[in-house]
Amino acid sequence: MLKRLLGGVASGIDRAFGAAVLSRSRRGKSLSQSESQGHLERLRQLDAIRATYDRAAHYADPRSFFPSPRHPDGVRLEHVRDVPARAGDPRSRGEVVDATWASTITPFDATLAGRYLGPEANHTAAARLFLHGGSPRPAAILVHGYRFGQYAVEERVWPVARLYDLGLDVALAVLPFHAVRARPGAPFFPSSDPRITNEGFRQAVFDLGTLSVILRERGAPAVGVMGMSLGAYVAALLATVDRDVAFLVPVIPVASMADMARSGGRFVGTHAEKEAQHAALDAAYRVVSPLARPPRVDPDRVVVVGGDADHVTPIAHARSLAAHFHAPLVTFHGGHLLQLGREGAFRKVEEMLAPLLASHA
Repeated sequence: MLKRLLGGVASGIDRAFGAAVLSRSRRGKSLSQSESQGHLERLRQLDAIRATYDRAAHYADPRSFFPSPRHPDGVRLEHVRDVPARAGDPRSRGEVVDATWASTITPFDATLAGRYLGPEANHTAAARLFLHGGSPRPAAILVHGYRFGQYAVEERVWPVARLYDLGLDVALAVLPFHAVRARPGAPFFPSSDPRITNEGFRQAVFDLGTLSVILRERGAPAVGVMGMSLGAYVAALLATVDRDVAFLVPVIPVASMADMARSGGRFVGTHAEKEAQHAALDAAYRVVSPLARPPRVDPDRVVVVGGDADHVTPIAHARSLAAHFHAPLVTFHGGHLLQLGREGAFRKVEEMLAPLLASHA
């Protein structure tokens, strides 16, 4: 009874958040060129986008679309604070540093270069690192959700101290066009223009891959990724592109951008026309879908976490990712923002990580 009541509270908070942040106002829709088109014009434009991105080569070899990361020149590390050792455990001493490096990727669709490369702040990738002293540790890259990524917030949203105390180095990565990489106003990515969204996911995969290279060259014997909401989509996508992902934990994930558009009321016309637009948008996004390629991470190293009362990214998204990665789905009774019961779900994550951590103790 109490769980049901709390779940209702969590659902109400999610609905308010969705109305205030994720849904577009009528004025907002009128300002979006792609969303102001009628049914036939939308299908025409989406088919042209699909023709640009949805190529067989991109599935046969993901690196034909997602460039291979490499160690970047000019990585800067700025000391933020020390991590004091826990009583009786000198190996827990470490430091927090902010890392920045050049994000050198250019758009796959060269016609977008002027728009996409305009915001200067997005040319610099960024992450906050929580690093143990002494011998190298496995690392977890944590990827935030839409409109988030501010370090002070993410240190509270994620169980950073818990993961660090398990023996992991932790990296809070910043997605393109968010937080310290943002322009004023709403994030440029994701966009109502699927081309910008595709390019944003492509850059996100490149930047996370580069961060993984930085951590490995520093000595990390294994690097995995956890993501929340939009960040869970990116994390899952990375795990279908990069063979070196050691583990994957999508939390309250997005699994389909087309499904998110449908739940946000972005389609027009009759039911049949809306379904046709959904299929066309799904095809336009297929190149960056985490469901479009086979997983490259062992199912034993994956846990999907969903919220039963989530009304921003409903549990169906988590079920889709769990099925695709042949992985367990662990749920908690809370919602997207009020994640009541998440503690128990993360115990399952700890159980999954235990063998990896033991092998590198």
